[in-house]
Amino acid sequence: MTDKKKKAEIIGRIFDEYFPDPKPTLIFYSPFTLLTAVVLSAQCTDERVNSATAELFKIADTPEKMAGLSQEDIFKCIYKLGLAKNKAKFLSLMAKQLVENFDGDVPSNFKDLESLSGVGHKTASVVMAQAFGIPAFPVDTHIFRLARRWGLSDGNDVKKVEEDLKELFPSRDWNRRHIQFISFGRRFCKAAGHKPELCPICSLPEFQS
Repeated sequence: MTDKKKKAEIIGRIFDEYFPDPKPTLIFYSPFTLLTAVVLSAQCTDERVNSATAELFKIADTPEKMAGLSQEDIFKCIYKLGLAKNKAKFLSLMAKQLVENFDGDVPSNFKDLESLSGVGHKTASVVMAQAFGIPAFPVDTHIFRLARRWGLSDGNDVKKVEEDLKELFPSRDWNRRHIQFISFGRRFCKAAGHKPELCPICSLPEFQS
């Protein structure tokens, strides 16, 4: 067993101890509301996104309703979020694409998802995992940072880190591990002010450089 494989097994056991039934922190109730929330979450906390979508979904919780809004209408609901003008544009175009090209349904494959306005590979991965239960390993800033901190990957971009994590963890666990990484990082292994001796993972001999 390689050192990385050993580390991955240790991390998996600790994740399951602290977060045995991890839940997404974005609030959604359909593939479309999830897709919308993930697009809005770029450079923004989930709490702020949930506050904005609480208003937005009152008037537009389907592609058809969203496509019927102007960009200004969308912006009024999300203006407190970072990059709000760009995000309003993305959501407007995305909704119209869904209506015109996919009969109002969110597609359940990477190619079609990534063809939508504002949707990159990470967003598509989250939707595949959380909306459709298809194994995916979205890598956000938390996961990128922790994978490198714990020696699971030396990749300099999210694509390489994603590839490394998929090699280390069984595909049946990807969807759960993705959320566990984020939950663990937020509670125990933050970017700033991190104290390794207090972290259930960093404090272990296997993870000390």
